[in-house]
Amino acid sequence: MAEEKRDVIVIGGGVSGLSAAKLLQDKGYNVLVLEARNRVGGRTYTIQDPSCKYVDLGGAYIGPSQNRVLRLSTELGIQNYKVNAHERTILYTGSVHAFQDLPRIYNPIVLMDFIHLWRTVEFCVQEVSLVTPWTCPRAEEWDNITAKEFIDKTCWTHFAKSSAMLRSLMTFATEPHDLSFLYFLWYIGSGGGVLKAMATTGGAQERKFIGGSMQISSRIADRLGKDHLYYEKPVRHICQDDNVVTVTTQDGCQYKADYVISAMAPTLVSKLSFDPPLVSLKSQLLQRMPMGSCIKTITYYKTAFWKGKDYCGDLIGIGTVCEAHDDTKPDGSYPAIMGFVNADHARELVTLPKETRKQKICEHYAEAYGTEEALHPVNYIEQNWMAEQYSGGCYMGTMPPGVLTKFGKVIREPHGRVFFLGTETAVEWSGYMDGAIESGERAAREVLHAKGVIPKDQIWQEEPEFPDVPDTPQKMGAVMYYMPSVTSFLKFVGTTTTITAVSVLVYMHREELAQVIPEKIADVFKK
Repeated sequence: MAEEKRDVIVIGGGVSGLSAAKLLQDKGYNVLVLEARNRVGGRTYTIQDPSCKYVDLGGAYIGPSQNRVLRLSTELGIQNYKVNAHERTILYTGSVHAFQDLPRIYNPIVLMDFIHLWRTVEFCVQEVSLVTPWTCPRAEEWDNITAKEFIDKTCWTHFAKSSAMLRSLMTFATEPHDLSFLYFLWYIGSGGGVLKAMATTGGAQERKFIGGSMQISSRIADRLGKDHLYYEKPVRHICQDDNVVTVTTQDGCQYKADYVISAMAPTLVSKLSFDPPLVSLKSQLLQRMPMGSCIKTITYYKTAFWKGKDYCGDLIGIGTVCEAHDDTKPDGSYPAIMGFVNADHARELVTLPKETRKQKICEHYAEAYGTEEALHPVNYIEQNWMAEQYSGGCYMGTMPPGVLTKFGKVIREPHGRVFFLGTETAVEWSGYMDGAIESGERAAREVLHAKGVIPKDQIWQEEPEFPDVPDTPQKMGAVMYYMPSVTSFLKFVGTTTTITAVSVLVYMHREELAQVIPEKIADVFKK
């Protein structure tokens, strides 16, 4: 029997695609979601198991100013809780530095360098438009260098340089030599700036969902109904004319609609065939947005031993795991540390057996937390996102140098009756669930505009602050604002030293100068 024609087909049952489908179905449209996997959720993935109750193996964290995901999860009846951040955080660089809120830096040169680095980044971020970053005054300059080149040029000390390298690994699951500096700036800006990116409390890692983040997708799927969501339907071809779009899946089935929304990662869209073909810039852009390299790990223990050492579980640093957090359930059960193995470390460890990876991670924790208890887990779960056929990596597609200024303007550009979304296309909280929802609802309103239902100026809509999770703006204090850079400090010291040396010489030879100078002045007046 022939499949009925739909109003809209959404390709991809992740957070972004299902957000689009929900908005359109709520408006009364006949929507069909085609999902390649046997589950919804995309890059959010929650498993249920007696050994862990439940665990998020993909995107999990939310925080203040992520108002769309807070609003949608509340509408769906999903509760959240604050991640433990009461005790000290560990910065591990071969030696352990424990601190509350921000690292304590006692070397004045290191402190000046650290503050100057992130103050410079923040000032640069403020110059970059979130909607059109390729139009900022220094776009070409910043897009033609890597984040690593900026770091090497700006930093004097190993500590400041390491902090920036870590930010790249933690935020993008990508080495800084693979990132455009302009993209680095834009992305940090989309998440509220430097200080918010660094914070747990008040930042992007403040909260998680009780029961797991995949509930957002599964509850939307339940609302859509089984006639509006088909599983194991990888799309291979999209053909359109002036009136209809035909989508062909891997098993040869064809589905027709007035419009199509692609909710796939950019690199996966590049594998589809289009008739007519994509415009050149769009095709080229999709080939230039590699996914990050990430293995997400959760290591379970008999007790939360880190709390006994006055550690909250947060760990950042050089080594096997670049970032870790306490993943114990909010009721205190199933003590666990969640750790990200990212970028080069992920590509190295993925070649090893799972047991060897687990051992290396436990050894890293034993050194960082300073206890052999970390060597004796009771359970270990991991998700290698690089092996996910329908993701290609995590957390999101990134941009190397030259991509944003040359191709960025077409990232959200539709292809006839085909519209594009995904967290990579968001302007706020790109790479997060909140960005995915923003992009999904924006694409749905693009379809409504194409149907003549809403005017163009209603496609983009501001999201009001979620009242139950107010946002406290992170502002630079006077110390961060006025602290001199190492360069300016050394210039000051050099100038001061020169003046002092001259003054000493003048004082030592004051009698001789007292005789010579008046004569020289007199000679000038005679002339």
